[in-house]
Amino acid sequence: MRTQGEIEAAVCQGISRFEQEFMGRGPKDIRTFLLGDLLLVRLQGVFTAAEQHLVKALPGEKGRELLKQVRSQLIETARPILETMIREATGVNVISLHHDISTATGEEVVLFTLVESPVFREMKKK
Repeated sequence: MRTQGEIEAAVCQGISRFEQEFMGRGPKDIRTFLLGDLLLVRLQGVFTAAEQHLVKALPGEKGRELLKQVRSQLIETARPILETMIREATGVNVISLHHDISTATGEEVVLFTLVESPVFREMKKK
């Protein structure tokens, strides 16, 4: 049985690998927070050079809207892969997935709602 920190680290590794393989590059920073039956993943620095140019090149909000739509569609397409990875890391099935990305900061947030809180062992205190 894993500790909470080990579960969070496994999710970070899985999401980072997913971003590299599926999206084309990994995040500069990634953090995972297990809060009861919620699993929050915060990624920073996720845009490719092409995505950064797209946001700047198109007039008004078009580039930002297009990028958000594409990223959301990619996450939905890959949802079975993500849910399997989360189940393997936590031992619990995913009920829902919520996603958003900031085109201003390059920060991406993925929230997984789990069927129940994962069981984990407490860390031994020194």
